[in-house]
Amino acid sequence: MFVAFAVEEIPPFILASIRFFAASSIVFLIIFFTTGFKRISRQQLINSSIAGVLFLGIGNGGMSYALQYIDSGYACLLTAAQPLFLLMMMWALDKKPLNLKAWLGVFIGMIGMYLLVGQDTIVLSMMQWVGTAVIMGCLISWGIGSLYVNRKEMPQSYLLNTGIQMLSGGVFLMIISYLMQEPSTQWGELKSITYLAMVILVIFGSIVAFTAFNFLLKHVSPEKVSTATYINPMVALALGYYFRDEVITTQTIVAAVVLFIGVYFISTNKPK
Repeated sequence: MFVAFAVEEIPPFILASIRFFAASSIVFLIIFFTTGFKRISRQQLINSSIAGVLFLGIGNGGMSYALQYIDSGYACLLTAAQPLFLLMMMWALDKKPLNLKAWLGVFIGMIGMYLLVGQDTIVLSMMQWVGTAVIMGCLISWGIGSLYVNRKEMPQSYLLNTGIQMLSGGVFLMIISYLMQEPSTQWGELKSITYLAMVILVIFGSIVAFTAFNFLLKHVSPEKVSTATYINPMVALALGYYFRDEVITTQTIVAAVVLFIGVYFISTNKPK
């Protein structure tokens, strides 16, 4: 939701770029004054940088772009389907066998997705459809990134890994912003809520959340990590409704319940 507030006044790619540049700078300062920088291999640096582009450059930058056109609650509900996308990717790429419970979860999840995106009151314009498609692309990029990190050698320091990923994501987003010729921002004229949103996004949405995410990816299977998307949609729906007058229809609630049931089946299935 805080991204939705910020993109009202700041172009999406420059917003995401500044967010990750600021967050990575803070992370590097923390490392410098605490543990100090530990030597990492060239391959670890490359792997971490690629992950940063997948997670933050494409995944998070795309999310910022999409939130110009769609409600934050609706966007978070779409991201709740990430375990569904990830499971299908693992099945297609890794030939991971799925049992009946997993297939049932996929089927129920697809029904939930259909109910969610098939609402005329939620998706009215072409650009809202574009925003929806961009979110789907973000889920694919996050899925690829999750599988990549789970398989590749990363820096042992999760904080350093996070800093490198945010820096590479920030550089990628700055290049995209330049290529897209995003308009300049009048920083002295921004609303106070925009500055507050930026601070929250840098500290909690970037440093805290992404360090924990990287830690989990090395200790828990990717499809289990993706279940973090359970809580965000409910919070985003409530905050969006209260602070931004976003629409919550009966079909949205039904779609959310159906989608979460499907994801529950996926997340609790035991692979063969």
